[in-house]
Amino acid sequence: MAVGARHYSRVMAATPADATALTDEAIEFLTERHLATLTTLRPDGTPHVVAVGFTYDADAHVARVITNNVSQKAINAGRGAYAAVTQIDGARWLTLEGPATVRDDHESVADAENRYARRYRVPRENPTRVVVEIAVRRVLGSRSLLRR
Repeated sequence: MAVGARHYSRVMAATPADATALTDEAIEFLTERHLATLTTLRPDGTPHVVAVGFTYDADAHVARVITNNVSQKAINAGRGAYAAVTQIDGARWLTLEGPATVRDDHESVADAENRYARRYRVPRENPTRVVVEIAVRRVLGSRSLLRR
């Protein structure tokens, strides 16, 4: 085995797990101020990957991204397919995957904005804002961030 492969196997999770596998360190990592990538699927099945800020609700196992209702990510997520959000900081990384939905009701948007403000900053006014919610069904990541 090559030296790089040995290092990779120490930091890479061997198999996907469900959201309950996230360690306390992982939950803390998901509250730190990092950007992430959101991957949704276009109608032809190709990935649409964009940089985003997001929040994670550890009790409900839901990742949330606020965006405009006409953004490609909202349009793609509105189809109900799986989506993934990946946060990376050096050797630490997590990917949260699950079915995506789009919410546009005032309560859901306000809740997501408040969560975003606590993690990043108060978002600017946007009357056409929606929330992409990912019901996290599977997680992958650094070994130190997942229970085995």
